[in-house]
Amino acid sequence: MKHVVLLRGINVGGINIKMVDLRAALTSAGFDDVRTILATGNVVLESTLRAPEVKKSVEKVLSATFGYEAWVIVLDETALKSIIESYPFDAERDGWHPYVIFGNDADHLREVTGIADTLDPELESLAPGHRVVYWEVVRGHTTDSRVGKFLAKAKYKPTTTTRNLRTLVKMLA
Repeated sequence: MKHVVLLRGINVGGINIKMVDLRAALTSAGFDDVRTILATGNVVLESTLRAPEVKKSVEKVLSATFGYEAWVIVLDETALKSIIESYPFDAERDGWHPYVIFGNDADHLREVTGIADTLDPELESLAPGHRVVYWEVVRGHTTDSRVGKFLAKAKYKPTTTTRNLRTLVKMLA
């Protein structure tokens, strides 16, 4: 089965991993057809394991190989297609970034969605999805927006990761 693995927090903020080394580590761990997309922790791989087992295995490999406490989100290709197709905003809106916030803690995703009514719609918007939160933000304001600052809290570090919708589309190619 094809799995999509989203690593949180690599090649930003001090944890630097070369994609060739990441592919080698995951291949050595028994995963097949490992490929990376961009240098920000986007992996597609094949495994007979189910997603929860892939998650545990990948986190263990990353911690052992690269020496950091790894957090990953794992989903299958069908789920990713559904997430992309369900994006509720205009993904091609000029001057805006289309994002998907992934999480493995439903309470944390509800907390993120809970700030939707406090946002300036001229700067950003949120919408709940199935096990994700959809987010659009004016280009250049990702980290200084209300949502960007909210997600930067230490509480969300091990449970959430954000990806640009365009990157997710590339993962299906």
